[in-house]
Amino acid sequence: MARTKSRTRQLGRTVAGALLLAGLMLAGLALPGAAYANPYVVVDAKSGRVLFANEPFRKWYPASLTKLMTAYLVFEDMKSGRLDPRAAITFSAAAANEPASKMYFAPGTRVTVDNALKMMLVHSANDAAHAVADAAIGGREAFIARMNAKAAELGMVDTRFVNANGMTSMASPQTGQYTTARDMAVLALAISNDFPEYHYYFTIPGIAADSGKYRNTNLLVGNFDGATGMKTGFVCASGYNQVSSASRGGRTVIAVAFGANSVPARADKAAELLQAGLTTNERSGPELASYLPPPAPDRPVADITSQICTAEAIQDRGDIRDDDGNYIFKSPYLKPLPKEFATIDAFRLPNDTETVASSLDNLTYVPLPYARPEQ
Repeated sequence: MARTKSRTRQLGRTVAGALLLAGLMLAGLALPGAAYANPYVVVDAKSGRVLFANEPFRKWYPASLTKLMTAYLVFEDMKSGRLDPRAAITFSAAAANEPASKMYFAPGTRVTVDNALKMMLVHSANDAAHAVADAAIGGREAFIARMNAKAAELGMVDTRFVNANGMTSMASPQTGQYTTARDMAVLALAISNDFPEYHYYFTIPGIAADSGKYRNTNLLVGNFDGATGMKTGFVCASGYNQVSSASRGGRTVIAVAFGANSVPARADKAAELLQAGLTTNERSGPELASYLPPPAPDRPVADITSQICTAEAIQDRGDIRDDDGNYIFKSPYLKPLPKEFATIDAFRLPNDTETVASSLDNLTYVPLPYARPEQ
């Protein structure tokens, strides 16, 4: 019986793959279907060529995809030796006051740079990303200026950052902050090419921290054949965004997808795009670096709040979890998530009081004072 079920699942995946590949024969770079109505782009990471795209130049709120640029700058500093991953950074009151997702640390809490990276790339912790920017040379404003300078250097022609985590007031979503699917693919490709030694940060299944255990927000990690990262993001105005990468059979692809209407829909969309990129024979698309938007500097930034966060939108979305509380995936390339997942430690550093107490606890012999002899 188990063998029959396994064969049935495999047949289903084979048929779904065949249907997907048939759809790729349509003219242009776009994948078919209403499920792909919002912006996306799929890139062959080795050649840098665009395989598929839909509205890749449409301006969009990056949300927590912003943390990819924050990570890029930290990687750059670690690689150059300017920053020790074991160095301590402190959570300011402003950092601690950031909205969730967060670590819920009190102001004054210290963490290593290494753990801050794990917190913001695995759990998408907004407070950790803010703390990283605060700790940069010149402070937060200098860090943000450097984010924009690096975006320009990399060729992200339609991107602007206003903070290190992608969060601002829900009443005025990310005023002045925007990107495109094409630009996020440029950033993801740059991270992959420039910092292969740090790619493991994106593949961590989960972290164990002071405030609990957190599964990687990228639900493809450990759940999609060949998945290798990268990052998710969400605000009401942008919907559920994801940058993904995967390697299989000697191929590596990067997929960027904006505007899914739920967490599982975001994972479904990423899985479908990666599967399409990994299995298509098309490899002659335009080079990403020269794949540029037409001149139109006043293009508005899309706001899809009405499709994501209104009561009507939530009702239309339907159930996204089953009776056991598990996400419901529709993609044949994703498996149900196991309840348990592997974690690595990402704890805060002890404060001064704890350090002193620990030192006293470990002290086994305290010599008594004695009088010095007369000379």
